[in-house]
Order: sequence, then structure tokens, then C-alpha cells
Amino acid sequence: MKTTFRWYGEGNDTVSLEAIRQIPSMTGVVWALHDMAAGEVWPEDRIIEVKEQAAKYGLNIDVVESVNVHEAIKLGLPEREQYIENYKESLKNLGKHGVKVVCYNFMPVFDWMRTDLFHPSFNGDGSTALFYDHGAMKDLDPKQLVKSVAEGSQGLTLPGWEPERLAHLDKLFDAYKDVSEDDLRKNLKYFLEAIIPTAEAAGIKMGIHPDDPPFSIFGLPRIVKNYADLKAIVEMVDSPSNGLTLCSGALGPNPDNDLPQMIRDFHDRIPFAHIRNIKRFDNGDFIETSHLSSDGSLDIAEIVRTYHDMGFTG
Repeated sequence: MKTTFRWYGEGNDTVSLEAIRQIPSMTGVVWALHDMAAGEVWPEDRIIEVKEQAAKYGLNIDVVESVNVHEAIKLGLPEREQYIENYKESLKNLGKHGVKVVCYNFMPVFDWMRTDLFHPSFNGDGSTALFYDHGAMKDLDPKQLVKSVAEGSQGLTLPGWEPERLAHLDKLFDAYKDVSEDDLRKNLKYFLEAIIPTAEAAGIKMGIHPDDPPFSIFGLPRIVKNYADLKAIVEMVDSPSNGLTLCSGALGPNPDNDLPQMIRDFHDRIPFAHIRNIKRFDNGDFIETSHLSSDGSLDIAEIVRTYHDMGFTG
């Protein structure tokens, strides 16, 4: 297993490449061009720039998270054809410069959802973590949530919360009001059938990230939330390039999700893993925690052991 660390780019990350290099066993950064709007072609010169920045510290750029999928593709609109062609061009450009995995998601409107970016942890060590208040979500105004997240981001870009996209919340919610999970699933299949041949030729494995959290929010459809969803996705296109980003932290809030079983059954279609722990509460709340099994609700030791036993090399 190769260890990598998320890096948001020069000027957009308080953690430096120099610091990342000091983490034991670290081989590369998981990165993206966060200033590129969804649907734009990622130019080669920008990719080379990041590659050279990482190489100065002996780090690779094998994994990208994420090349964002334009909402027109998720909605199945006629203009999706151009955005799919743009996506293919980005994959070609990334493959030329050694990228091996592209993590992406197919979540409508919001890429991930938390109600508090700085909630005090429950282990008494003085740290803060991302927190999801299940009860508060029921009465929360999406616009107010976007505003509070923007204010809490301290001027940094949060992936999935790009201001230029979320400025059109009313239009986005209106566009999805008649979109069912089956509709969204069909649109994902259309997208995968179009891009997977390009990914194969570029030497890239696509890894879809689970819905975070793994249930509907604000009534929006969710199709990457459990075992049945993952099985349906890998069967959409039978190719090693059609894979999963198995994120224990995203799937973990649902206690019915058996993560070791998912690893055993899908291990040959998992090019990228997020080994994260969360602590669940009976009322539906959850908070990010350390990797220790004892600090959260997930048996991280068992998860890692299962990857090892299956010969995971991602």
C-alpha cells in the first residue's frame, strides 16, 4: 500500500510540501487544480507545474482528487456532451504526466456535508474536527449553511464548496427537483460508458467517492451510499478503470455498511482508499476522529488488516 497526503496547492494550503515529506512512508500528494471550474479542460502546463512542485520534495502526483463532474452531466442535460469531451481531454493530459488514479464524485449540488468545521472533539485533547449535526440539518437553510462554511473556511478553497457554483443554489435545487436516484444512476452510467475507454488508454483508474454522508440531504438523490450502490456501479462498465474510492469515513455514518465486507468483495476495483475513522452517535450525529479504533465507531485495525489480507496495492 502506498501512502499519500492531501495537498490543496501553493497559496491554498497551510500545510507545506516540506512538512508532508516528513510524514513517515509518504510517497505522494493527492491534489487538484482547485481554481478550475467544473467542466473546464485541465491544461498540461498547470499539471506540469504541480508535478514539478511535488518532485522537488520527492513526492509524486499519482492521485488526483477531484476532477469535478459538471452538473449538466449529473442532470443528463444536452450540454453534457461537451463537458464529457472536456473531461476526456483532462484525463488524456493527466495520463501524459503520470497520474494513475482520478477520484471523483457524483453527488448533486454538495460534494460533502458537515454542519460545523471546528467542533470540539469528544476525547478531551483540545482538538477540533468536522462535525455533522443530524437534527440541525432538518431545519437548516442550504443558503445559510453555505454562508457559514464560507465564513469558516478562513479564505481557503474548500473542495466541493466553490463559491461560483454555489452562488446558484436556487437554480440547482430546482433542476434536481424531479431527478430520482434511478435518473442519476442512468446519467452516471452514460458518463462512465463515455469516459472509461479514454481512462483505459490514458492508464488511469477512476475511483468514485461515496456520498458523504451516505444518505439523502435536502431531498437530493444519492447513489453511492451502500453495498448495493457500489455493486451497481462496478457492474455499469466492466473495466479495471471503473473503480471505487472506498472511503470508510464517508460510508461509516451508516452502521449497516460493512466496510471489511466491501473491501473483500470489491478489492480488485479499489485503486484508492480513504482510511478514516468517525464516531457515530445514536441521534444520527457524527464527528471525525483519529485513526485509532478506540477513538471512533469504526474498527480501523480490522479495515487495514482486510486490505492487507486481500493483497491491496493501491
